[in-house]
Amino acid sequence: MKCEDVEKGLIAYADERASVAERRDVEAHLATCAACRGRVEAFRSVSALLGEVPPAEPSFGFDARVRQRIAAEPQRGWFGFAWFAPQARLALSAAMLVALTVWLVKLPTNAPSRGTVTAPVTTAAVAGPSDQDFDAVKDLGVLENYDVVTNMDALSQLVPAKAPENQKADPNRTESND
Repeated sequence: MKCEDVEKGLIAYADERASVAERRDVEAHLATCAACRGRVEAFRSVSALLGEVPPAEPSFGFDARVRQRIAAEPQRGWFGFAWFAPQARLALSAAMLVALTVWLVKLPTNAPSRGTVTAPVTTAAVAGPSDQDFDAVKDLGVLENYDVVTNMDALSQLVPAKAPENQKADPNRTESND
């Protein structure tokens, strides 16, 4: 028998709680192994020291105080909401699941999938949209001024200028100086 096999039963042998068959196996091994004999002697000395320690007696009324505390605890039943109180790990898991879902929804949808083959990107295709964006930004001041001028009410109150004398006057048109 090996030391590892006997090691499991050494404490029971030292405390004299081993069965007759286990006791016989351990004694046969101890006859040939000095290291295990030393361990059994150490276990017996520790057991003897622990036997000298007086047992701890609970104080007077200990049992009554324990029963009183148990009675003061709120009763939790299946049909109450106390069993449904969320745990911290559950709340953290739910928050992480919501964050992951929001992140996945916000991912760009035009990204190529793993199985698709994409054509190589040329610099002309990339430069086109950025040039158009730059032109729109460059003309932004002019567009803003155009909006201001077209929406101006003062222009509707201006009197049209007189036509030059060398052009024919329209006979249907009458001019008045208000």
